[in-house]
Order: sequence, then C-alpha cells, then structure tokens
Amino acid sequence: MSTRITALTDPDRTATSHRLAWLASGDGDVPVGSAFLRLFTSPGQAHLAELTLTVHPAERRRGVGARLLTAAVAAARAQGRRCVTAQADAASPGDPFLAAQGFRKVLTLRFVRLALASADRAVLADIVRQPHPGYRLESWSGCVPDALAETFAASRRAMDDMPMDDADHGRVVWDVDRVRAAARAVEKRGDLLHTVAAVSVPDGEIVGFTELVVPGDGRGDGQHYGTGVLPEHRGHGLARWMKAESIRHAAETHPDLDGLLTDTAESNRHMRAVNDALGYLPTHTSLLYQLDL
Repeated sequence: MSTRITALTDPDRTATSHRLAWLASGDGDVPVGSAFLRLFTSPGQAHLAELTLTVHPAERRRGVGARLLTAAVAAARAQGRRCVTAQADAASPGDPFLAAQGFRKVLTLRFVRLALASADRAVLADIVRQPHPGYRLESWSGCVPDALAETFAASRRAMDDMPMDDADHGRVVWDVDRVRAAARAVEKRGDLLHTVAAVSVPDGEIVGFTELVVPGDGRGDGQHYGTGVLPEHRGHGLARWMKAESIRHAAETHPDLDGLLTDTAESNRHMRAVNDALGYLPTHTSLLYQLDL
C-alpha cells in the first residue's frame, strides 16, 4: 500500500492555541489515519505542542503512524517548540508505539467515574452541611459573575503546583478575559458549565473551586474540569466540600445524567483520596508521553 500524507487547514483556533492537521491516505485516496498538532500560544505554554494521532486498526504496523508522526514533529520544530506530548491508554497500541518512536513516559493518569444512580444524596447533603469555619460556598452556572471575576481568576493559581511528575506542562496564566473565554467556549459547543467555589469569609476572596461540564441535553456523563485550593487554605477539607456540592447539584439539576468523570495524576494522592471518599471508581489508566525536541 502506498501512503500519501496531506497537510490540511484546521479551523480549530482559540485565543490560546491553534491546530495543524494531516491526513494519511492509502490506495484510492481512502483515509487511513490522521494527526492533529495543537500549538499553544499563551504565555507560559508557548513552548508546547500536543499531538493526537490515529491510524485505522486495519492499517497499523505499515508505517502510517510513523509518517504522520514525522510530519507533526517536523512542524513542531519549525514552530520553535521545545517538546511534543501525546497521550495513550495503558496497554493500547499507542502505548508501545510512542515508546518506540522516542517518546518517554512522563505522567500516569487515573480515570474514575461516579455513577449518579449509586450516589448517596443524603451523605452528600450531610457533607455539604458540615461547617467549615471561616469559609462559605458560592456557585454559578456559565460565566463567572462580574463581582467575582477578579478573585476567581486569581484563584486559578491553585492549579500551578498540581502534580505533573516529569511532564513539561509549563504554566497556565489566567486572567479575567481567559476565564470568560473558557466559559464561552463551553457554551458555544452547547454544554453546560457549573462552578462551585470556596470563599474566605473575612475578605470575600475565592480560595478554591471545582468545575463541572455537563452535556447540553443533560444526559450521558458529565466531566470535571478541575478542582483546586490555594496552598495557604489547604488542610480544611475544602476540596471534598466543594466537590460534594458539585455532585449534589448535578444529580438534582440533571436527573437524566448517568455519571461524572474525572482524571487525576497517580501521584496526586490527596485528590485521589477525595474522589475515593466520594464514591468514584476506576475506569482506566492513561499515560502521557513526551518527546523533547
């Protein structure tokens, strides 16, 4: 089989990244694989490129993936990127492929799911009611209210020290414009964003948050986008408190929702313990690979 690699124009462009794309075609111009390279452009991550590569199962082990990878890596170098990352499920074909192509494993991610039918709402309500002296909960749907926008953007630094093991993740720089743009992106694709925040009572500042995205029709599975607490406010059970309220709200507001998904670095023992305590069960493990250029 002869394979042709064609560069495509990808319209997926955001305020913080854009993508390059390639299509692999076989005999008769039949598509057999594709590659997408996301180039981050925001300060703190402009050295990164993220690769997503797929080859049809019937066409694997014929060099298609290697040719797509060669095109993507060459483009990353031409764009001045320092490294390329790619993710593969453990024991999937992508796992040994990336290792054979010179990528090194830098992070192990554990994926878990909470089946809402088995969630004990009484227990969740009890967790939410438990007093946390000096703190209160706030929540909103969609874009953050104007009155909380500045403090919410500032609270995003809670994610700066999340365990990333050997991955060169860079640093995501958040401001009010980026917070609002992220919420608008969720809305644009038809999904629903709900945020629960922990607020310091003395000064009214947000010190922690958890975000959940639910499909627009309220069915299927929702996805947790991030949970973080500022370092100086950790140790008070705020993550569990916020996440319990997020689950409770989702179950009550979206009765047809099946479950909630989240992933956590294997080394993030604290967040894994929070998820375990709330009833999340393992689904699979994924590996992040990185190629240093």
